[in-house]
Amino acid sequence: MRSRRSAAHWGAFTAHEAEGRLVSISPFEHDPHPTALNSIWPEMLTSPMRVARPVVRKGWLADDGGAARGEDDYVAIPWDEALDMAAEEIGRVRREHGNSALFAGSYGWSSAGRIHHARTLIRRFYNSLGGFTDQVTNYSYGAAMAFLPRVVGVHNAVGSSLTAFNTIRDHCDVMLALGGIPAKNWEVNSGGFGQHRYEPFLHGIARSTRVVNVSPYKGDIEDRFPAEWLPIRPNTDTALLLAVMHVLVSDNAHDRDFLARYCQGAEVLIAYLTGKTDGVAKSPAWASTITGIDIDAIVALARSLVGKRVLVTANWSLQRARHGEQPYWAIIALSAMLGQIGLPGGGFAFGYGSSNGMGNPRYDTPLYGLPTGQNAAGYSIPCARVADLLLNPGRSFRFDGKVGIYPEIRLIHWAGGNPFHHHQDLNRLREGFRRPDTVIVNECYWTATARHADIVFPATTALERNDIGGASRDPYILAMQQVVPPVGQARNDYDIFAELATRLGCADTFTEGRTTDEWVRFAWDQISARLARRGLEPPSFERFWEDGYFEMPDPKDNYVMFADFREDPEQHRLPTPSGRIELYSEDVATMTEGRIPGHPAWLDPEEWLGADLAATYPIHLLTPQPARRLHGQMDWSAYSRAGKVREREVLQLNPEDAAARGIAEGDPVRLFNDRGACFAVARLTVGLVRGVALLPTGATYDPDGASDRNSNPNVLTRDIGTSELGQGSSAQSCLVEIEKFSGELPELRVNRPPVQHERGEDEIGVGRKGRAA
Repeated sequence: MRSRRSAAHWGAFTAHEAEGRLVSISPFEHDPHPTALNSIWPEMLTSPMRVARPVVRKGWLADDGGAARGEDDYVAIPWDEALDMAAEEIGRVRREHGNSALFAGSYGWSSAGRIHHARTLIRRFYNSLGGFTDQVTNYSYGAAMAFLPRVVGVHNAVGSSLTAFNTIRDHCDVMLALGGIPAKNWEVNSGGFGQHRYEPFLHGIARSTRVVNVSPYKGDIEDRFPAEWLPIRPNTDTALLLAVMHVLVSDNAHDRDFLARYCQGAEVLIAYLTGKTDGVAKSPAWASTITGIDIDAIVALARSLVGKRVLVTANWSLQRARHGEQPYWAIIALSAMLGQIGLPGGGFAFGYGSSNGMGNPRYDTPLYGLPTGQNAAGYSIPCARVADLLLNPGRSFRFDGKVGIYPEIRLIHWAGGNPFHHHQDLNRLREGFRRPDTVIVNECYWTATARHADIVFPATTALERNDIGGASRDPYILAMQQVVPPVGQARNDYDIFAELATRLGCADTFTEGRTTDEWVRFAWDQISARLARRGLEPPSFERFWEDGYFEMPDPKDNYVMFADFREDPEQHRLPTPSGRIELYSEDVATMTEGRIPGHPAWLDPEEWLGADLAATYPIHLLTPQPARRLHGQMDWSAYSRAGKVREREVLQLNPEDAAARGIAEGDPVRLFNDRGACFAVARLTVGLVRGVALLPTGATYDPDGASDRNSNPNVLTRDIGTSELGQGSSAQSCLVEIEKFSGELPELRVNRPPVQHERGEDEIGVGRKGRAA
């Protein structure tokens, strides 16, 4: 038996192989709390759900205009022919419609590893061709990425530079956690990592700090970590925060000196809080009717923060709602009014509990990925506006103070990620995916995205190639050693793009004359140089590869966000127009022509329990991350399926809501609204606000008209940006109705590959534009 090191987004491990077959997985020996997610590899590496060979969709060969995408059979063809077809189409679209008609999509949660990072590679390839229509920001915290630089000058307050947990443990009196701190999300981190540390961190904080879980769901902080639960209606956190600030101002308990020295526009915000601006005081009585929290509880919470070291946090899901920028802005404002920003264990932070490594010491672990090059086409859209792009060519859109025009997309090429998991209103996305002439997908497994492709290239997983993994917040740089040969006819994304580049005349630009293994060695040279500049002595590549990892030393000091700015706000001015924290932003007010006030404000989320629509759809559906997989990855594994009931996801429902609908524990249910419908199995949960239900994301989309045979909640969610400022995902603003389902649950089709024909079968017909099929 032979052993090799590798890593996934859910942690490092050692893989044990015999006779070309993966036998077992052992956790990384330095991981104190390894996840069970890695146990899926022996099963899933050679799963029947792998894309085993290049295929082309039958309807595309017959020029069906995309009508059967997502429903069609495929024809197996040789690699060279598949590459020729794809290169011919890419070249044709460039010639006839220009580079802006090429949409190259990807997402950062493709297979782990830095050299084989699919999003980097597809951008590098299309930039080598002269550019394409790209995506900016992300689904995770896209609204914050666009908005935070205008308020605090940086966007890394969403994760990469959070105050260390050790500092919180030692200094924080109160941790006000909006959206809680969901422990399950600490199992994953993009790029691979060495340690799961959240258990000791959370236990340490809970012993020394009052933790308040402000959430519709008590389980957003698990019972094993002691915390108070303050139940709140979804999407109303901004109203609560404004009311807390109103109490501070009314009691003259706000930190006037901090506001004067470190902030811009506090007086404008205070005028809004007191009602001088619009005649409505943002009092606890006002907020109580919105949030569902008693007036006395709001007042008591506000007064309990005065004179304490307070850290106000929010997970990323809080800003994935209509006007999701506002609760983040209000959190910053509350932290400023308490005078806490820049103090050890105080201030604000976004992302604890959203991904592994949040709260780790600030290692700034140096890593290297291939440069993407420059996009000469100059076109990009906000990440969550894909369907708008595909359905509305020529239409204008507003984003971050600018007006853009959606180009007409004639070809989609997707590598890494699954938009039919991430995106909202999947029926609308499906309509958009049927518009272009051609859809090409590089994929390891038969995801819903692969099933909507015309040409599918089989791609390797991390265990079938060499790479270097790691994350900036983790102390380990990881050797990712090839464990087995590529499964079936799979090829590395890099090699697929290199072959296409050769056919299209840009191979030298894309490869720079290097193979993948040569890039791995080159990457180590770059990492070694960065380590040396920090006074560390890196090993040779051979030593690193034999050891399997390099461990960064712990930083000497625990990092405190904005500590330098607090110490000297002139020497360490923020990169905002005022150089200070902008509690009022003239830029925001001006660029939106007043549609968004220049300060934190209560803006109606449109789909929430206080909306008129709630009379028809009275349940607010929240869609958290799944407990037994990363997004939709490995949905077919035994480990993932063990968390399902009757092959469907579990829907958590308040017992009173269930009783009103005649739903009992374990009953199949149907969720629906005007956008679509899906199925789940009910679990009654006491620690859930009435009128709220939880259905995790990630079930593989299995369309049946406007319904999903499966449990994908994104057939229900609304496809609209958070606002014209951030244009992030608004998935958490969603109203539905739920009913007991008495019939047989529909048979799933996505738990087996689509039908694939061999070449030469009579029914295949004549290929596209006369090409023999």
